[in-house]
Amino acid sequence: MIIGVPKEIKNHEYRVGMTPSAVRELVGHGHRVVVETQAGAGIGFSDDDYARVGASIAGTAAEVFGQGQLIVKVKEPQAGERAMLTPDHTLFTYLHLAPDRAQTDDLIASGATCIAYETVTDDHGHLPLLAPMSEVAGRMSVQAGAHCLEKSLGGRGVLLGGVPGVSPARVTVIGGGVVGQNALAMAVGLGADVTVLDRNMEVLRSLDRQYGNRIRTLFSTADALEQAVTEADLVIGAVLIPGASAPKLVTRDMLRGMPDGSVLVDVAIDQGGCVETSRATTHDNPTFVEEGVVHYCVANMPGAVARTSTLALNNVTLPYIVALADQGTAQALLNDAHLRRGLNVCRGQVGYREVAEAHGYEAVDPDTLVSQLANNP
Repeated sequence: MIIGVPKEIKNHEYRVGMTPSAVRELVGHGHRVVVETQAGAGIGFSDDDYARVGASIAGTAAEVFGQGQLIVKVKEPQAGERAMLTPDHTLFTYLHLAPDRAQTDDLIASGATCIAYETVTDDHGHLPLLAPMSEVAGRMSVQAGAHCLEKSLGGRGVLLGGVPGVSPARVTVIGGGVVGQNALAMAVGLGADVTVLDRNMEVLRSLDRQYGNRIRTLFSTADALEQAVTEADLVIGAVLIPGASAPKLVTRDMLRGMPDGSVLVDVAIDQGGCVETSRATTHDNPTFVEEGVVHYCVANMPGAVARTSTLALNNVTLPYIVALADQGTAQALLNDAHLRRGLNVCRGQVGYREVAEAHGYEAVDPDTLVSQLANNP
C-alpha cells in the first residue's frame, strides 16, 4: 500500500501524522510512504530524516493525495485537503465531525473512507487514540490557565499556587476523565485549591483515594456545578461524549457570577465546547473575554507542544496504520471491531450515530458499511 503523509496546514499546527521511526516500520513491512516536504520540519524531522528510512519526498500536498491510498494526518482535513479526497482514499486522522457540518458534508461528498482517531475504542471501553492528546491537553490546560491569570494577559493577577500567607487560586475541573485527571494532577502539583466534578461515583472515589484531602470531589448537579464555577479563579472544561457534540454545561449566567479576570479553559472545544460562550480560537489569538471572564478555547492545544504530542500520538496510532496497510482497509475493519468504531464516514454514508444525529443524516451500521467496502474495494 502507498501511505501518504501531508504537511499539516491548520494554524500553528506542527505535528505530523508519522515520524521517521513510524515510516521505517511501514517500509519494513513492504509499503511505500510518501511524505510532503517539510512535513516534520517544525518539530525537528527533516526531509533527509524521512528519506533515510525509505520515504519518498513529495513537493506538494497534491502529490501526496494523488499517490497515497491511506492518508495519515493529525488534524481534520481543511477545505483544500478535502477537495483532494476521492473514493479510493482511506483517511486516518482526528475528525471531530459532530460540531462541523461543512467537513461532514465534504467527506460524504468525497466518497472516501474516513476513520476518526477519537472514536476508536479498546477492550476496556476507552479511547486509546484520543488518550495521549487528552493527557497533553489536560496538562496544558492548567499551564495555559495559570498564564492567562496573569494581569498582563487580562487575568485577575492570581498565582495558581499562592505563596506563604496568601491563598492559592481556586481551580474547578469539570469532568474526571483523561483530560480532567491530567489537569487535576497539574493543578494539585502546583499547589492550587482544586475541586473536581463528575457524575460517575467510581471516578470520584478513585480520585479521592488518589488525592485524599488535597482535593474536593463533587457529584455534578446543576447546584454543585454553579457553585463550583462561580467560586473559581480558573475553570477547566474537560467533558467528553465520544463522537458527539459536548453538552453546554456552563451557562452565561454562571459566568456572570465569576470574578472579573477569572479564566476558563474549554478543552472540549474540538467537540463544540462545554461552555455556552465558547468559540474556537487559535494559537495566534488564543483568548477572548465574555462576561469579564478570559476564555482560552484553542482547538488544537497539543499543537503547541508538537514534538511531545507527535511522539505520543505515533506510539498509539502505529499498530493501526500497520494493520490498515498490511491487511487493506476493508479487511482491517472486518478483523477489528474497535477500529470499526472509528469508521465515521464511508463511501458517502455516515457510520457513527452521534455524527449522523448531529447533522440530520441517516446512520448506517458500520458492519454494513464494511461489508459494502469489502465487496466493492
